Amino acid sequence: MKPEIVVTGKLFARTQEAIEREFACHRLFEAKERAAFLKELAQRVRGLATFGPNGADGELMDALPKLEIISNFGVGVDAIDLAAAQSRGIIVTNTPDVLNDCVADTAMALVLNTLRRFPQSEGYLRSGYWATRGAYPLSAALGGKTLGILGLGRIGEAIARRALAFGMKIRYHNRRKKDVPYAYDRDPVALAKNSDVLMIATPGGAETNRLVGAKVLDALGPEGYAVNIARGSVIDEPVLLRYLREKRIAGAGLDVFADEPRVDPEFFALDNAVLLPHVGSATAETRGAMGDLQIENLRRHFAGKPVLTRVL
Repeated sequence: MKPEIVVTGKLFARTQEAIEREFACHRLFEAKERAAFLKELAQRVRGLATFGPNGADGELMDALPKLEIISNFGVGVDAIDLAAAQSRGIIVTNTPDVLNDCVADTAMALVLNTLRRFPQSEGYLRSGYWATRGAYPLSAALGGKTLGILGLGRIGEAIARRALAFGMKIRYHNRRKKDVPYAYDRDPVALAKNSDVLMIATPGGAETNRLVGAKVLDALGPEGYAVNIARGSVIDEPVLLRYLREKRIAGAGLDVFADEPRVDPEFFALDNAVLLPHVGSATAETRGAMGDLQIENLRRHFAGKPVLTRVL
């Protein structure tokens, strides 16, 4: 008999196919009556496969009293109630490392596009303005500028390596100072004050909710740029919108938003914002590797082996 698991959200197609070959999968995201769906499975389901915002709260864990493992597709586990899982002895895994390079590539693409204004300049050309209005206005160079990385984890370090290749200087802030050759700032405000570009790469969750607000953006100043490839919750979004409208910061590059996939339409009118629909790790190769790791954690658990990437 295949182990029975619940899948909370639609997975990457290759992963969905593979996980359904190995396990008896029940799709919560397709359930018409959630309570009845879970009640029928309560005594049989031992695993949960989660994806993105379709995490797991204590109520879902209580509805599945035989639950042993939550295997998450993605690094961030802020949509999973870790305290609830820990109190119930449920293992939680994620998919780190395999997406570092793609997310770091996206981060640098946002830096390039935000400072050099490539999307806006393409729109200028497509509108016929090059021929009628002349050359596109000058933009800002990357070389020599300081990139302040808020959250120098695996992805943050991958971003730093790329930024160095562009001739940027690196500073960072973490909860704990690391043994790295970059200048350390004691808090996000100090980091923003010492940076030309603030790169937000910290985990989401309650501890970092609206960490980047008015004080940090004031420190960044009217010539500074903010780039977020972490979670939309880390920025105080209404404050960011106001600072962009009023030119109290120079610009922003955003891959994540507070209420995805619903994005505040005020962003669409801003000429100083570059917006992406949360595509940081969205390549076929990376999503495939993430799915493989998610499945391997489930496979190893049900085989009585240690999981590979345990969060708790």
